[in-house]
Amino acid sequence: MGGDYYTSPIEFLINTLGGLYVAAVMLRFLFQLSRADFYNPISQFIVKITNPLLVPLRRVIPSVGGIDTASLVLLMLLQMAIFAIVLLLRGGIPTPGVLLIAALIELLQLLINIYFWAILIQAILSWVQPGQYNPASSLLFQLTSPLLAPARRLLPPISGLDLSPLIVIMGLKLAEMILLPPLARLMM
Repeated sequence: MGGDYYTSPIEFLINTLGGLYVAAVMLRFLFQLSRADFYNPISQFIVKITNPLLVPLRRVIPSVGGIDTASLVLLMLLQMAIFAIVLLLRGGIPTPGVLLIAALIELLQLLINIYFWAILIQAILSWVQPGQYNPASSLLFQLTSPLLAPARRLLPPISGLDLSPLIVIMGLKLAEMILLPPLARLMM
């Protein structure tokens, strides 16, 4: 009884703090991939909080084809560690295969959610404060441009209304429905 009382708060802290750090590493990877402004204050914050784990890992794991593989490895290791700790707290025994698939599912879900919310927030900001600069909106634009640019070529603005965010959000949700269930079935 006493162990269960403390398990939930500890699990909550591990999931929350670990999840926030995993999101920061994911954002750093995505900012590098989209060539977002490195000197943006938000980018600098992300770099500073992810450097302690990422810099030593980069000494061992080189980039491949311009992709920061050290960030990807760190993402997988962190997510697997979070799942392993939570599973151990619940009395389970983690197996590498389950941890790997669970981490992959969680990271794909995080990737889709980051782009979903970035596009949604960017669209709302374009209605509320069009043309005004702030570091967050600039970073959102740089982050989402690789996804929105092809959608804009496919469906250019109609009477000044840009529907490309709608197309990309639908594509993200469709990818989520197609990719994640088969991976979840692998864990069973």
